[in-house]
Amino acid sequence: MDALERYQEWLTNPVFDEETKKELRAIRDDEEAIRERFTGDLEFGTGGMRGVIGAGTRRMNRYTIRKATQGLANYILKKGAAEKGVAISFDCRRFSPEFADEAARCLCANGIPIYIFPTLHPTPMLSYAVRDLGCTAGINVTASHNPPEYNGYKVYWDDGAQVTIPDDENIIAEVNAIESFADPKTMSREEAEAAGLYHVITPDLDDRYNAHVKAMIKRPDVIEKECKNIRIVYTPLHGTGRVPVQRVLRELGFDKVYTVKEQEMPDGEFPTVSYPNPEDPAAFELALKLAKEVDADLVVANDPDADRLGVFVKAGGELKRLTGNMTGCLLADYEIGGAKETRGLGSNTAYISTIVTSNMAGAIARKYGVNYYETLTGFKHICGKLRELENSPEGVDYLFGFEESYGCSIGTYCRDKDGVVATMALAEATCYYKTQGKTLWDALQDLYKEVGYYRDINISKTFKGLEGAAKMAAIMDNLRENPPKELGGLPVVAMRDYLKKITKNFETGEEGATTLPESNVLYFELTDDAWVCVRPSGTEPKIKLYCGVRGETDEEAAQKEKVMIEQLNAFMDAF
Repeated sequence: MDALERYQEWLTNPVFDEETKKELRAIRDDEEAIRERFTGDLEFGTGGMRGVIGAGTRRMNRYTIRKATQGLANYILKKGAAEKGVAISFDCRRFSPEFADEAARCLCANGIPIYIFPTLHPTPMLSYAVRDLGCTAGINVTASHNPPEYNGYKVYWDDGAQVTIPDDENIIAEVNAIESFADPKTMSREEAEAAGLYHVITPDLDDRYNAHVKAMIKRPDVIEKECKNIRIVYTPLHGTGRVPVQRVLRELGFDKVYTVKEQEMPDGEFPTVSYPNPEDPAAFELALKLAKEVDADLVVANDPDADRLGVFVKAGGELKRLTGNMTGCLLADYEIGGAKETRGLGSNTAYISTIVTSNMAGAIARKYGVNYYETLTGFKHICGKLRELENSPEGVDYLFGFEESYGCSIGTYCRDKDGVVATMALAEATCYYKTQGKTLWDALQDLYKEVGYYRDINISKTFKGLEGAAKMAAIMDNLRENPPKELGGLPVVAMRDYLKKITKNFETGEEGATTLPESNVLYFELTDDAWVCVRPSGTEPKIKLYCGVRGETDEEAAQKEKVMIEQLNAFMDAF
């Protein structure tokens, strides 16, 4: 069926409720809006789906939620893994509780028990719940840092990480095999509870999670010594982080934690920010105002599902913003250094990051002589590598993992990035460096002097609508077939094509094979430890460019960064 035929079906089919039909009747004279809502389906990708809330096959609504959940249920049943059940959580967004309940009742109608949080909870706590409860899978209803009109649906597997190959591909196949929105099963909550299938998670799970977070502390003595002297400004950006972050800091003795009152309570409209993303400095406007009033040492903002965080730190008389790479590298150095000091480092260490993360991450690994692994973009790949290492004969001593997009993990209790433990670790590191008469900013500058001055750049360009998707595909095809000889004023010496799974060294002519899973990603290696990586976003209609440069001095790195930004912006503007 074409878009108009699908639209008419939704208007006339008794499967769809009157509220949905009322919304659709309001666009009956807008052919473009109808095409946008009904041309194809909201794609269920390798981690789930994300989209604008509303009626239509390409929107987030109860019917697309049921279809996705039925596909997941079919896969669980085929694997004979229904008995262990599915954990479910949700965030503060519009319809998140309702969508979570729809998913729960669909699973129950398929005979699969569910364990659902009674209130909104952060993403890392869903990951923890899957492991703690011994579930087969998990569902998290969240759109992370997207604007208010979005919601999303993430699927986790039995290790607590987002699904990876082959489970993700098999679930996608099951979802795509569902031909009609009348096919998914559902039942009432009352029926599900009577059948012993609908379970509400009790608060003792929160207690166990909190204990695991605190167990990640490396130097409790520095917290005890300095926690009363550290001033922290915190904002959950209207999201899920408020309760667990405030709790762990309070229990550790940090009594000068100032939460931004205007952003403290959950609100899916995000009224104080245009974009609830801690990567965006504008999201810190209220936090920085409060930080100046209280003379804060550390300013932290979690995104709405509290798996990531943005950071400002005291630097002399001002507050300096840390990028995701800066925060990740600073914490990597602190966590690995702390492990070395307090318990020593064995031969089976693992420190994991991604191909779009700063090359400074690798320099830190060399500093400590630990095993460093790179994966594709996305924390599920970091956790997938962790699982692979755990299952090896040698086992693994997992030290730290992070990606440039403001997420990291410490320890194995959770298999996703965790903004709660990261906030705690930054507070601990602030105490540690204070005992040395330093700030976090001072510690970062010391690290630069030791391993080199790395600067990392993210550039993206949005391509909206159906035409935008075709244009993004054409850009990637052109780069793949006609790789640039120079980027940012530096020669391209090698290329990795993760879609075709090939590598090319342009200096020697040697070709090889990539070792990571197939993905539509191009990576260009430049001279001077510089690099550029290009990929379409998996969650937004964007082409993303990641790149990095290195200098022996801050001035040299800044000049290389300037040239790189100018040339890459010109490159993107050409499309």
